[in-house]
Amino acid sequence: MLFTSLEFFVFLPLALALFALLPAEKRWIWLLLASYAFYGAFRPFNLVYLGAVTLVVWGCGAALARAAGERARRLLLAAGLVAVIGSLVAFKFYDFIAGELERFAALSFGTGSAMALPRLGITTPVGYSFYAFSAASYLIDVFSRRIPGQQGAGQVALYLAWFPKILAGPIDRATNFLPQLSAGLRADPDRLVQGLQLIGWGLIKKVVIADNLAPMVDKSFSIAAFASPIDLLISVYFFAFQIYCDFSGYTDIAIGVSLLFGLQLMENFRRPYLARSTAEFWGERWHISLGRWFRDYLYIPLGGSRAGPLRQYLNLMLVFIASGLWHAGLGYGVGWTFLVWGALNGAYQWAGVATRQLWSGIGKRLPRISQSLSWQALRVLLTFHLIAITWVFFRARSLGDAWLILKKIALNLIEIPSLLSRFPFTADHYTAFAMIVCLIGIEIVDERRPILQRLAAAPVALRWGAYYLAIFALLILGRWQTREFIYMQF
Repeated sequence: MLFTSLEFFVFLPLALALFALLPAEKRWIWLLLASYAFYGAFRPFNLVYLGAVTLVVWGCGAALARAAGERARRLLLAAGLVAVIGSLVAFKFYDFIAGELERFAALSFGTGSAMALPRLGITTPVGYSFYAFSAASYLIDVFSRRIPGQQGAGQVALYLAWFPKILAGPIDRATNFLPQLSAGLRADPDRLVQGLQLIGWGLIKKVVIADNLAPMVDKSFSIAAFASPIDLLISVYFFAFQIYCDFSGYTDIAIGVSLLFGLQLMENFRRPYLARSTAEFWGERWHISLGRWFRDYLYIPLGGSRAGPLRQYLNLMLVFIASGLWHAGLGYGVGWTFLVWGALNGAYQWAGVATRQLWSGIGKRLPRISQSLSWQALRVLLTFHLIAITWVFFRARSLGDAWLILKKIALNLIEIPSLLSRFPFTADHYTAFAMIVCLIGIEIVDERRPILQRLAAAPVALRWGAYYLAIFALLILGRWQTREFIYMQF
């Protein structure tokens, strides 16, 4: 049941209608049932995994609340984390590692001595990466006494299973979600309007922009050895916007749907391609909930920047390697490309830390240049292209394909203008370029003042004109129910 499917547009009004009819104190029960029905619609057996994780997390949380000794509490936390994160690692990587070990043995000792390791043959349940991290954060927060451990099993189950976020986040915190349940769930007219606006904008990002870019990206990346340098260059740009619109579109819909039920999820995207550094991109603008998860539950516990520069560099790289491993999955396979993707982003952070004082000194000595619009625009362009290079490793089918794509583009950079003049652009290309330009323009305007605030203050005719234009785009340009969201496959 995708957000872009007809089934969802039947499911959501029914869920809202029953939500409105029930007493406020009973509404969470209905939302839990609806969430399990939504998740079970993909594959009923997935509910077994979700139920098992819920029981482990709730049980460990309750035991942590009762445990007196610090050693017992640490053992309980470790047991819960091993069960949740260990199962995630096993589902994702065991079969891949077994295959790599067999291949290494065959290359090292000859095919005759190749070993045969057993396989799990288990496909990672949809959304498991997201609710496993939510489960881990809950356990750590209970252990740290940021939330009480004596939570009801139903509330913990709803926190993990909440249907708008279970497939692809945001990875909301129990410290944000559970107090809202305790306060009672009530629909609010202002939140209702904001929720519908976010749902509409998320759908435009997904079915109008991302899904129209996808066929051209898929074609070039699938034939990297035969595609022209211009085809590959265009596809690298298109993929950068495809993955952004696909993922942030899901997040907008998830936050919007949650608002219809009176629940506020955390922000997950903040116009990431306007970032002026890779540190700003990852720390403040892209997949914010995951970045903060790694910051709070891995980077800071490892020592962060407190243990000296060498330890800081190591901690940064460990975080981005872990992020690369987390992203490996069904979407684009489990392979070495994600490890390189994470390491390359970690290297960017190293460069940022190493040159921070240098750029700060230049900014103080040349304030007019450092604060000028042209300099800021140059920083945004540089950051975007650095991130776009990493997306090649994220999307390519193998390391060989990734290197080939970058090599073909790099070797032909000087000839790009002449190659562009001879390239057979199609109507699909021009439509895609126009959509990307419109998206960038909207985000630049939104950076100065949120679009939703502008719409609220705009004349009625202008506001409804924008709504009708959005509906027209969805009906005419939308590719409905043709593709899953990329991140729900990780």
